[in-house]
Amino acid sequence: MEWQVDSEQMMPWREPAVAERIPGPSLVAADLFCGAGGLSFGFQQAGFQIAFANDINEEYANTYRLNHDGTPFFRESIEDLKTAKIFKETGLRKTDIDLLIGGPPCQGFSINAPKRSLEDDRNHLFREYGRLVLEGLRPKVIVMENVPGMVSLDGGRFIRDIYALFQQAGYRMRHMILCAAHYGIPQERWRLFFIGTILKGVEITFPEPTHFAPVRANFTGGRELTWLPSIQNGTRQPNLFGNILRPFTTVKQAIGDLPELAVNEGAEEMDYDKPPRTEFQRLMRRRSKRLFNHIAGALSKQNLERAKYIPPGGSWRDIPYELLPKGMKRARRSDHTRRYGRIDPDGLSGTVLTKCDPHWGTFFHYEQDRALTVREAARIQSFPDEYRFYGSRVSQYEQVGNAVPPLLAKTLADHIQRTLLQA
Repeated sequence: MEWQVDSEQMMPWREPAVAERIPGPSLVAADLFCGAGGLSFGFQQAGFQIAFANDINEEYANTYRLNHDGTPFFRESIEDLKTAKIFKETGLRKTDIDLLIGGPPCQGFSINAPKRSLEDDRNHLFREYGRLVLEGLRPKVIVMENVPGMVSLDGGRFIRDIYALFQQAGYRMRHMILCAAHYGIPQERWRLFFIGTILKGVEITFPEPTHFAPVRANFTGGRELTWLPSIQNGTRQPNLFGNILRPFTTVKQAIGDLPELAVNEGAEEMDYDKPPRTEFQRLMRRRSKRLFNHIAGALSKQNLERAKYIPPGGSWRDIPYELLPKGMKRARRSDHTRRYGRIDPDGLSGTVLTKCDPHWGTFFHYEQDRALTVREAARIQSFPDEYRFYGSRVSQYEQVGNAVPPLLAKTLADHIQRTLLQA
């Protein structure tokens, strides 16, 4: 779906020179709102050089720097970041950046937010991304990531605003909602992606699924903006999805090789105690001799007792009524569908959140009476074991939950490189 904005709504802008495609192996990207670096890491794995990154959070910045040694980093509010400073401190020129990536804060758009508000200041930070483009960053391609809830807020107003912002700078735009599970990631995580380009004569497309996944898109845009109609109906090619797509990656295939822990066990650095058994596990361990961030946090006595009653794939409905939290005793059986859930080892994880707290979702381990560790959450996000998270445990969970899965980022980067930058 390509949205167009009436030309009368667009600010005057000279048509930019058509950027030349660079066939060489070292394409250059820059990452705004980079967080812990999921997008950057995925694009690096696809062969991109990260010219610089930006985020305001100190603990996120520390994790990014320690995993992306040598990448220039601007730890400041994006409102204060100026192109003149970027060019001066990095030595970049306007034509050096092939691709600008970023995920502006999404909490104000999320359908899971306690209250969605049009006036949430975070909703408007994407304009700063556009400002840097208008001020002189002239990437050949832009990529922006956010939550699907942006589509429904105020009738899609923010979608239209994003199109107008970048079209006035000469970019053609498209957007689509992708599911991480369709690309081999063991998680039902839906995210909205925008791709824009000033390159002429190339079509903007999105990577087709490589894996089948039993997922549903219960949100605005779930049919017209996702691959689900093609997967369910087989309309793109006869037998494509039954014969070509691979089975989805299960949770157990992702984390089943990690050491067993009880609550309050584990360490920030430890040895593996068993070999990898699946393709996904081998991929995650390929460059790592030791394991990081694998600590099982404390659980209250009440939650430990509740966990005993919840089978794999079960939820709060399996807990005896007298053990339910007071507020949930009044809940309907159709409410809070993922609360106090125990992950199905043979299924997908739900969306990894910024807290792996059983009260908010399906975060009990499938066979151990504890919540997921940071490393298990990172595996489910497709962060390899070499990628270490720093800061408080609370911050580590936030860093993982806010990130773009690196395998999804790499898939998108490979596709963009093949179809746009080297077409």
